[in-house]
Amino acid sequence: TRIHREDDGRDGTREMSRHEDQFEDEAVPEIVKVPKRQSKTKDVNKSLSHKEKKKMKKELEYQKQMDLMTKKGGQGHSELGANFSVSQIQKTAGQLAAMEHAVDIKIDSFSIAAKGQDLFVNASLLIAHGRRYGLVGPNGHGKTTLLRHIAERLFDVPPGIDILYCEQEVVADETTAVKAVLRADTRCTELLAECKRLEEAQEKGTGEDVTERLNEVYDELKVLGADSAEPRARRILAGLGFSAAMQDRATKDFSGGWRMRVSLARALFLEPTLLLLDEPTNHLDLNAVIWLDNYLQGWKKTLLVVSHDQSFLDNVCNEIIHLDQKRLFYYKGNYSMFKKMHSQKKKETIKEYEKQEKRLKEMKQQGQSKKQAEKKQKEVLTRKQEKNKGKPGKNAGMDDDDNAEPTQLLQKPRDYNVKFSFPDPSPLQPPILGLHSVDFAYPNQKPLFKEVDFGVDLNSRVAIVGPNGVGKSTFLKLLTGDLQPTVGEMRMNHRMKLGKFDQHSGEHLTAEETPAEYLMRLFDLPYEKARKQLGTFGLAGHAHTIRMKDLSGGQKARVALAELCLNAPDVIILDEPTNNLDIESIDALA
Repeated sequence: TRIHREDDGRDGTREMSRHEDQFEDEAVPEIVKVPKRQSKTKDVNKSLSHKEKKKMKKELEYQKQMDLMTKKGGQGHSELGANFSVSQIQKTAGQLAAMEHAVDIKIDSFSIAAKGQDLFVNASLLIAHGRRYGLVGPNGHGKTTLLRHIAERLFDVPPGIDILYCEQEVVADETTAVKAVLRADTRCTELLAECKRLEEAQEKGTGEDVTERLNEVYDELKVLGADSAEPRARRILAGLGFSAAMQDRATKDFSGGWRMRVSLARALFLEPTLLLLDEPTNHLDLNAVIWLDNYLQGWKKTLLVVSHDQSFLDNVCNEIIHLDQKRLFYYKGNYSMFKKMHSQKKKETIKEYEKQEKRLKEMKQQGQSKKQAEKKQKEVLTRKQEKNKGKPGKNAGMDDDDNAEPTQLLQKPRDYNVKFSFPDPSPLQPPILGLHSVDFAYPNQKPLFKEVDFGVDLNSRVAIVGPNGVGKSTFLKLLTGDLQPTVGEMRMNHRMKLGKFDQHSGEHLTAEETPAEYLMRLFDLPYEKARKQLGTFGLAGHAHTIRMKDLSGGQKARVALAELCLNAPDVIILDEPTNNLDIESIDALA
C-alpha cells in the first residue's frame, strides 16, 4: 500500500542550511591523557571475571550507540572552509581590471574537492547576465556546493554583481511577515528611519536646518520606490500563499516551511543581480508553485536555480547547466530541450568512444604499446578540438570542451539509473489500517476532522490532496498513530508493519556514523550487504563511508529509503517524498 501526500507547506520545515558545528566543540574526556586513570582501569579489568568484562563491554557499546543517537545528522551542511578545497586559474592584472565593470561571471578551469573527494575537476562556469539557468544533475554531486561557493564569492566574481542565495528561513521573532520582507531592503529601511527623525526635528523646531537633507532623503526614497514597497511586498507574499491576516502575523508563529516562504519573498522583493535558488518549490503548495513559475518567467535579472520539478524548469529556464562527470555542460533552451539534446549527444559520444577503442586496438595489434597508442589518439583529439574552436554554431554552446586542458581520451558515458525496490508484503487479513468515526482538533482550535471513516487494504494506492492548512499531514499522523483522535479510533492489523517516508526522514540519521555503519548496526548486516543496499537506492559508492552530517539532503533521503526498505513494511505512507530527491529518483520512486 502506498499513501502519498503532495503540496502541503504548513508542516514543511526542511531548513535549507543549518551547520552542525556544535558537535565539534563538545568536550570529550580522553582517558589516554591521564596515566593514573589508565593504570587504574587496567587493574580493575584484571580483577573482573569474564562475565563481568562481557557485561562492561556491552554497556560501553550501548553508551556509544546512545551517544551517536543523540547527535542527529539529518540537517544542514558542513562549513565550506573546513571541508572543501577550491582551485582556479589566477586572473591577470588586466583581467581583474576588466572585471570591475563586467556583468557576466566567467570562471575557467576550477576544481572543488570535499574531504578528498573530487566534485568538480577542470570545470568552467559561465553565467551570462539576464539568463535564467537551471542547474541539474544527480543528488550529492555538488549542485548545492557550487551555489554556496558562488554565494560566498570563493570564485573571482565581478564586484558589481550582488548575489543573494536563498537558503535559510527568516528568524522567528515578533517581526511580522510583511515587515520581515520590507526590512530586507536595508537602505530603504535606514532612509525611512532618517526621514522620520528629520521630520520630527522639523516639527519641534529645534533650530537645526534639516530641510535640505530631508529633500535629499525624499528624492532617494522616490528613486527606490518606497511608496510602492509595501504593496509590492504584500503581492509577493500573497502569491506565495499568505492571506492578508497571515502577512501581519509574527514570524515566530509560523512553521519552518512558512518562514522559508518569507525568506523566498525577501529574495524576490530585493531583486538581486544574481538570484540563487535551491529547490524553491519544496515548501510550496501547487498554487504557490504556479505563481512562482509565472513570476520568474518575467525575471529580468540573472537566475540560477536547482530544482527537481521538470515542469518548473521547462517554464522558467532558458538555459540548462548539466553537472556530469565533474564538469559543467551548457544547453540552450529549457529542460525538455536539454533532454533531447543530451540524449543525442550521448549517442554521438558512444559512437566516438567506440571508434576510439577500435583505433587503439588496431594500433596495439600493429605492435605499438598501450602508452604510445593512447598518446597518438590524444594528439588526434587535440587537433580535432583546435579545428572546432571558434566554429560558429558548434553544438550551440553545449559544453565547456573548448576549455578542457589537457586533452583526455574519451570515457564511455555512464548511465545514471536509479531503481527502488521494496519487498512484497506477506498476505494479511483485513482490516489492514483505518480510521473509524474520527473527530480531531488541536487544543483551543477549530476541528479539522469530523466523523471521518477511512480505510486501506494491501492493494490501495491513495493520494491525499488539498490546499494548505486543511490537515493533510495531520490526517497522516492520525493514520500512523503519531496523533490520537479526539473522538473515534485508529485500527490496524496487529501483524502489519507500517513505514513512513517524508521530507524530514533524513533528520533521524545519526550524525557521526557513515551510511554503511548505520545500516550494519540497525539490521546486523555484513559490510558488503549494507553497501549493496545503499547502492540499490542510488547512493554513490564514495558516500557510503562519509559521516552522515556531511551528506547532502538527497543523499540522506536515499539512506532513509534504504532503511525503510530493510524494515519490509506492508503499508508505506509518503508525505512530500520528492523534496530531497533528484529527477531520476522521483521517476524511480513513482
